[in-house]
Amino acid sequence: MSTTGFAARLNAFRTPELDGTLSGTPADLVRRAATVEGLNEVDLNFPDHLDGSDATAMARVLADVGLGLNGFAMRYYSDPAFKLGAFTHPEEAIRRKAIDLTKAGLDALAEAGGRTMTLWLGQDGFDYPFQVDYSRLWELEIAGIAEVCAHAPDLDISIEYKPNEPRAFCLLGDLGTTLLAIREVGAKNLGVTLDFAHVLYAGEQPGLSATLAARASRLLGIHLNDGYGKRDDGLMVGSVNATATVEFLYTLERIGYRGVLYFDTFPDATGLDPVAECAQNIRTVKAMQAAVARLMATNVLAEALERQDAVTGQRLVQAVLWER
Repeated sequence: MSTTGFAARLNAFRTPELDGTLSGTPADLVRRAATVEGLNEVDLNFPDHLDGSDATAMARVLADVGLGLNGFAMRYYSDPAFKLGAFTHPEEAIRRKAIDLTKAGLDALAEAGGRTMTLWLGQDGFDYPFQVDYSRLWELEIAGIAEVCAHAPDLDISIEYKPNEPRAFCLLGDLGTTLLAIREVGAKNLGVTLDFAHVLYAGEQPGLSATLAARASRLLGIHLNDGYGKRDDGLMVGSVNATATVEFLYTLERIGYRGVLYFDTFPDATGLDPVAECAQNIRTVKAMQAAVARLMATNVLAEALERQDAVTGQRLVQAVLWER
């Protein structure tokens, strides 16, 4: 497989204390993540993971333990002012605060030597009928994204969509809406991050979403996890939807995705050992990648897909999945 390595969600490495709280400074989490065999990179949340440090200091922490920086992920939940929206808040001053915070994150990302800023605009949306002017909300979102893209044209900016949470309806809630926003912004450094559980949650087929994202935009990020499609479960890779995950990896190989595979899973939610959980994700994906390689070694599967022959497709995939 031609992806460049594995990355993980840094907050996954928090550990429970006796009182039930989760602990660990960002530097502690980095050091814990570095103990996972096969993990190459992490993402930092901005601004919270800088923990009062400058970006170069965090870059040194990563370098000291042999991890690379995949990128930053913007987080707006740390400021209560953004509950009603970040780029789409009704008050101009708060919109400006969110946009300026994002620009500061892009500056810090460049300083740290990262390459991709992921935007999850979960606060931008609505909860009730007759709460918002939809046209105005859309215009504000497009304007905000365009401004941050123009601020850092040499960095990639990637939109991670999600149907809802924390808002009842997130404005960028599915692939089609996200691709429309990207087209309207028209920035060359803008693209899509596909989160497997979010894609399921949006009622989409991951392989199709990857195909369309690469066809209509730039596929800048892949978040691997699993779930039941009812919420953002963040379960271990392949634990629920193994066949769909293999098809997703097969599709990524066919479309030539060359980026990092990032594990966006939540071992911290139920007290799993985060190091063991991440290591299991890596083992699963490597096994699935080997299965994909065997499927692509001949033309038999490609010919079955051309015929839309579901029986042969299932026979071939199940054979490599359960091969011993």
